Amino acid sequence: ARSRKAKTRKMKAVILALALGGADALRATPRMGLLSGLFGGNKGTILTESPAGKKQDFLEASPYWDQSTVPVNTFKNKSPYTAKVVSCKRIVGPEATGETCHIIFDHKGNMPYWEGQSYGVIPPGTNPKNGKPHTVRLYSIASSRYGDDGGGTSVSLCVRRAVYVDPETGAEDPAKKGICSNFLCDAKPGAAVRITGAVGKGMLLPDDDGADIIMVATGTGVAPFRGFVQRLFIERTPASAAFEGRAWLLFGGPTSDSVLYKELWEQAAANKPGQFELTLAISREQTTSTGGKMYVQERLTERADELFERLAGGAHLYLCGLKGMQPGIEAALEQAAVARGLDFKTWIKALRKEKRYHVEVY
Repeated sequence: ARSRKAKTRKMKAVILALALGGADALRATPRMGLLSGLFGGNKGTILTESPAGKKQDFLEASPYWDQSTVPVNTFKNKSPYTAKVVSCKRIVGPEATGETCHIIFDHKGNMPYWEGQSYGVIPPGTNPKNGKPHTVRLYSIASSRYGDDGGGTSVSLCVRRAVYVDPETGAEDPAKKGICSNFLCDAKPGAAVRITGAVGKGMLLPDDDGADIIMVATGTGVAPFRGFVQRLFIERTPASAAFEGRAWLLFGGPTSDSVLYKELWEQAAANKPGQFELTLAISREQTTSTGGKMYVQERLTERADELFERLAGGAHLYLCGLKGMQPGIEAALEQAAVARGLDFKTWIKALRKEKRYHVEVY
């Protein structure tokens, strides 16, 4: 299978290069192997221009799908990097439960990361319980490696403000609010924030341009998938040009106002018709066929035939969100697997072994 994938990649690289500019472009195309020698080119080089002519490949590996150079822990907890806040904006509607913010930081190109990784944030101050400085909190990165402006010098985080509401009085208790989330959601442009990372390799995109990606998220768990979609559907990068798979995002939230990044999903579907699909599970507004609340696991059950067909064809399955989502989703997967005569433990173990089941819960 690996050999067939490599041959497919080379052929796609040839076709893409010829479409972009004939032999000159072919000479500069990665993955060419023996064919690059026909034009006197060097192996391992990458295109200097994206298909649209905009240079947005300067942060690519060589070749771009090679995951051996993923940046890890450029800045560690004992020596964090100080980034500046560019903007902090509320991104949910008035009927959403709670507040979620999209925060952009300027790292001046000093903290490289890949889609699917996380940054650590160290809030200021000390822990009143032990008098020691606050410890690092991890957040999934919500942008592509090029950042929201495409310049490669910024990073975005998607943060939900954590508050505690007294069940008896219904009032918020400031003493029990989330230290880091409130610090970030209250941040003003120019504020200094200590950041560590990047960390993590378990949520990276597949290194196969033809593989489908199935992304299941609740709330801010959609953060890494925003980076995926930016890279594959919005930006003019080698990865976007080569991607031939389908991306299916299943997003769960309590209300329609809780759906994050609606405009991005719409743009992705418009940019590559037939390759991107958004399925919503709005628990307080939608119901199942039996009248129950609609959660992402119910959506998976509704389309279990398609889900298992895609996974059998090499798709990657990603889960991201609060840890409470995982048991319900895996219970739905087990029920569907058993209905198809599969032993769930063996099936899910095989997915993990092939590195096609990616989970990040918190």
